[in-house]
Amino acid sequence: MSEHAICALCGEHERFTVYCQAHTYQVLKCNACEFIFIPQSYRKAVNYTDYKSEAVTEAVKAGNNWLKIQRHKLRIKQIKRYKPGGTLFDLGSGWGHFLKTAQTSGYTVSGVELSEEPYVYSVKYLNLPVQRADFFQLNFLNQFDVITLWDVLEHIDRPVPFVVKCNHALKPNGLLVIQVPQIDSFIARKKKCNWNMMGLDHVNYFSRKTLSNLLSANGFEVLEMRSSWEVKLFIMYTLLPLIKRFKVHSKQKPSIREVDQNISAAERQHFFNRITRFPKPVLWMLIQIHNLVYGLLSRLNIGEELVIIAQKRTSV
Repeated sequence: MSEHAICALCGEHERFTVYCQAHTYQVLKCNACEFIFIPQSYRKAVNYTDYKSEAVTEAVKAGNNWLKIQRHKLRIKQIKRYKPGGTLFDLGSGWGHFLKTAQTSGYTVSGVELSEEPYVYSVKYLNLPVQRADFFQLNFLNQFDVITLWDVLEHIDRPVPFVVKCNHALKPNGLLVIQVPQIDSFIARKKKCNWNMMGLDHVNYFSRKTLSNLLSANGFEVLEMRSSWEVKLFIMYTLLPLIKRFKVHSKQKPSIREVDQNISAAERQHFFNRITRFPKPVLWMLIQIHNLVYGLLSRLNIGEELVIIAQKRTSV
C-alpha cells in the first residue's frame, strides 16, 4: 500500500484499504470516511495548461455546434428550476459550449479555463468572457448566482479548500452544480480499476455519500442528486474502443481497456463527429429520444456520472 497517503476529505493518514490494483498504481479507500482516491505519490504531473492539442481543436471546430448546444440545454433546464437567471460562472469551462448555451438562455456568463486550446477556442470562436487562470488565484466574494463544475472536481488535489472557495464566490443562496464520475455506480463497482473513467488524471472518485458529505461539511445544502448517463462519453469511450477491438484480426485480442488507452482525444472527437453527421431533423428526433432515456435512467439512478445541485447556506 502507498506510504504517506492522506485522505483529502477527512485528513486520515493511516486507515486505508486497497480498493483496486491497476497496473501502475493503487486506488485506496479511506476507512474513516469511505472516500476513494489515487494517492498523490502515484500520479503523473498532468499539465492542464496544455491538456488538449491543436488536433483536438480542429476536430472540435469540425463538429456540429448546434448539436452541442442542444445537449447542454438539458443541463440548463435542471438549473433553471432553482435559478432561472442571474450570473453563472463555469469553472473549467472547456470548449465553452455549455457556457454559450447558458448565455443564450438568459444568464450573464463568465468562466475560467486552464488549458490553452479550449480557452482560445471559447474566446475566439464563441466570443465568451473566459479567463485563462487558476481558480485558486482568483478573488471572488459573493459574486455569482450559479457556479458549475462539469467533470472538474475529480481532477482537484485539494477538494475541501476548492469547495470552500466556491462557497465564498457564491451569493447567499447561490447554487453549486457538480458533475463527477460516480464510483458507486453499477458499472464502476463491477469494473473497478478497469472502469474507463479510472486513470491517473483523476485523483478523486466520489460516491453519492462522499460528495454529499463534502458539500454538507463546507457550507452547502444538497437540493438534488441524480445519476447521469452521457451519450457522448458512451460513444467516445465505450463504442469506439469496442469497434476498434472488433477490427483487430488476432487470436489474442487486446482488452477494451488496452484499446482505449491507445485512442487519442482527437480520434475520439472525429469519431463522435462522424457518428452524429445526420440532417438536423434526424438529430432533433434523436435528441428527444436521448432526453427521454436520460430522464428515465436518472430516475432509476443508473449512470456512470453523478450530478448534484447544492445551495449555499446563509449561515455555516
